[in-house]
Amino acid sequence: MTNAGEPGDGDVDDERWTDDATDADDETGLADATGAGGERPPGAGRDPLPIRSLEFLGGLASAGGWRPETPLPEVAFAGRSNVGKSSLLNRLIRRKAFARVSRTPGRTREINFFLVNGEFVLVDLPGYGYARVAKERRNEWKPLMGEYLRHTRQLRGIVQLLDVRREPSPEDFEMLDYLAELEVPVLMAVTKVDKLKPREVAPRVRQLAIALGVEEEQMIPFSAVTGRGRDELAAAVTELVREPAWTPP
Repeated sequence: MTNAGEPGDGDVDDERWTDDATDADDETGLADATGAGGERPPGAGRDPLPIRSLEFLGGLASAGGWRPETPLPEVAFAGRSNVGKSSLLNRLIRRKAFARVSRTPGRTREINFFLVNGEFVLVDLPGYGYARVAKERRNEWKPLMGEYLRHTRQLRGIVQLLDVRREPSPEDFEMLDYLAELEVPVLMAVTKVDKLKPREVAPRVRQLAIALGVEEEQMIPFSAVTGRGRDELAAAVTELVREPAWTPP
């Protein structure tokens, strides 16, 4: 299985920073928020996305390559290579090693497909925009993304990830403009909110919404460490799955 290729959380500015998050960090956060073994703590309420089964279906490695064909709804996840996508997916799916956290951003070059509960397909798109990755390799992702969007017939929407501590990058704007042009439904998960003080989160999310020209209600504050936003994102994904399929232009 090809694992997602971004690090977790780091505090060094620019593209050179590395993560201090590891698989062990994710496991600690999972236990803190859900109890031992990933169980929900008492009083947590009904889980909007209980995970009963998870199956890796395979990966789309190149334009025109193989990809799984299923009649099931698909929800895709996209973001910069250092935005914390692996950690978010680990938390969302409640699997400590579902998407391993790597210290080498940009390593994943495939679109990976996972069958969740036999009901929908989670699509893990390659990270984009990491400066250390060769330009030629970064350019491979654009046709791969285009290949996926041209041929999918079951996509319900894309969850776009943004780092709460960073200003949206030119690649973020490019991706969102591309999706808006195609009229793909988009949700936004604002990652690493545990890195801010609680009182700072809402104003920062509001700033990001203004910068991107989107409604604040579209943005879900998320922490893979504490579990904040997990159920909100799970509920939003569940709602997306019920929507009609997006039709490529």
